[in-house]
Amino acid sequence: MTTSGISRRGALRMFGIGALGVAGAGVLGACAPSGASSSSNGGDTKSKDFDFTSWSLNEEAAKPAIEKIIKAWEKAEGSRIRAVSYPYNEYLSQLTLKLGGGETTGAVHLDIAWLAAVAQMGKLADLSAVALKGGYTNVALDSGMYDGKQYGLPWNTGSIGVIANSKLLAKAGIKKHPTTIEEFEDALRELKGLGGGIVPYAAATKVAQLKDIFPWMQTFGCTLLEGNKVTIGDDASVDAVTWYKKLHDEKLIAADVDRFDARALFGQGKAAFYDDAIIGKGVTAAQSKDKTLADAMQPMKRPVLRAGDKPQALLWGGVIAIVKGKGQDAATQFALHATSDRATTTQYFTERALPPSTTAGLSDPKVAEDTFTTQWTEKITDTATGSPFWQYAQNAQIEEAVAKQVQAVLVGKEKPKDAMRKAAEEVTDLIKR
Repeated sequence: MTTSGISRRGALRMFGIGALGVAGAGVLGACAPSGASSSSNGGDTKSKDFDFTSWSLNEEAAKPAIEKIIKAWEKAEGSRIRAVSYPYNEYLSQLTLKLGGGETTGAVHLDIAWLAAVAQMGKLADLSAVALKGGYTNVALDSGMYDGKQYGLPWNTGSIGVIANSKLLAKAGIKKHPTTIEEFEDALRELKGLGGGIVPYAAATKVAQLKDIFPWMQTFGCTLLEGNKVTIGDDASVDAVTWYKKLHDEKLIAADVDRFDARALFGQGKAAFYDDAIIGKGVTAAQSKDKTLADAMQPMKRPVLRAGDKPQALLWGGVIAIVKGKGQDAATQFALHATSDRATTTQYFTERALPPSTTAGLSDPKVAEDTFTTQWTEKITDTATGSPFWQYAQNAQIEEAVAKQVQAVLVGKEKPKDAMRKAAEEVTDLIKR
């Protein structure tokens, strides 16, 4: 189990900095696993001055809303916050190097998929007691936990689920969302019958996004991981990939589709279903020429294998973690304020359409009256879970290993059973590193 910490080799692979050689290895060598000595940046924990590191501060659309929160805090608390940012695709590697070198203080914004790997470095504070004051929902709290401790205060909690185009469904005579795999297939065939180049389900078929297969594997009953045992390769996972291949061969899904392609197809009115995070509505509607598309976009529970099964969805969102050391106390209060103060989270929602993580925040009229957000929370996020592979430093390699085997099935190079056996062998090897 990786709960014992990230191996040196695994960390180098994860962060893609093996080429840094001795210098890079030296930095990572300073990383201590969770449960080891309580390393910190050695500063004054009571200092009011600290860093806030977030990839969103590097994004034009998000930066003003976050800067507003920072400035309000500085004015109210007489504090000085140094805003630090890196592009999302470089964020984890840059942040990890800075953390390892003791160069980062205060609060750090983390994708929930990264939390476990960063927590294993032993640099983050346990926020379990603080989290009790926030009024966070249970699913939100879970998104910030690793190894039984609350390392992140949930900022925005959502999920990746299925979005439907109600106009296309109506055109195909589909009066309600399909709830089972069988109903879903029937709906896809009805939609295909519309002709006009319609892709009924713009499912991911490129390796870069084929991790979307995991919720479908879970839908068919594969647990992905039990303890240290990889369960990919079992009958359920083979059934899921066989079904995906059938959709591909019947042209109910299309070849060479990733999230960007899916959004484009959906935005052009050429796809009736696709998978996305809750932000998908804003992103896809904004790039569509159809100005009525936003009203037609509906969150849909992922169809289940049998009536009564729990719909599967992948948890998605961000948390704010706190680095031990300089400014720790003030940064903790800042993180609590940013993530749970109702006025602050409501304002952030109105500016970025990212749902709050607290019960009070979700019940605010400005949030509650947004039908898409409330339905998404009730239909998709409510049953969403994190990936069992997030705890491993090699998560990205694990997702890629499975994705490559699924793609090999789709293009006819592998049989589902053989491909899932190979995927299981590769994943098993990766989690042992």
